[in-house]
Amino acid sequence: MPAHNEAELLDDSVTAVVEGLRGRGASFEVLVVENGSSDGTHALAEQLGSRFDEVRVDSLSKADYGAALRRGLLTAHGDAVVNFDVDYYDLDFLTDAVALLRSDSDPPAIVVGSKRAPGADDQRSWPRRFVTWGFTSLLRVLFGLGVSDTHGMKAMRRSAVVGLAGECRFDADLFDTELVIRSEHAGLTVTEIPVRVSERRPSRTSILGRATRSLWGLARLRAVLWRERRGR
Repeated sequence: MPAHNEAELLDDSVTAVVEGLRGRGASFEVLVVENGSSDGTHALAEQLGSRFDEVRVDSLSKADYGAALRRGLLTAHGDAVVNFDVDYYDLDFLTDAVALLRSDSDPPAIVVGSKRAPGADDQRSWPRRFVTWGFTSLLRVLFGLGVSDTHGMKAMRRSAVVGLAGECRFDADLFDTELVIRSEHAGLTVTEIPVRVSERRPSRTSILGRATRSLWGLARLRAVLWRERRGR
């Protein structure tokens, strides 16, 4: 669970996840990766770590969502790793996705919680839904993406993807997208589950700003993967 300036929501979110998972009876850890916060998030995360035996806290000096996701995946103790955001988590998705990861026949490497798959319920504002549609449409054209989403909740078999995570060249908004693309290109199974998503708070970044960053990032990612294929 990456956490940057999340003092307002962190306590409620971590408590809900811990208590919900305790009720399911399986062993687990909640790894909070604080990154570059200036509002007391780090201290609050440490308090949660003292309150709950299942909570472990890591910290990065720089605010970077993708770097926090990468750190969590690489340092997680379990093989089934689920990433939540502080303002977006769903324990029913976790239960269903982890069951798929542990299935006996051809378990997927990644299960994406898709906001666009048939049966999904995306209650965000229409501009944000439009940006998601445009982003994933570009991913299909530029990279042959097989699933309908890459951002948001995901469950991963750490043993299957940890090597690819080490190869990823981008952090920030693109780490999880690059990991999904690299997994598909490596022949790993990536599947998806439709999810419900609503906004617990207004977006922290402008839609135009994020769209511009995403377009530039995708162009750079396309160039990196093209050079890697040519070098083989």
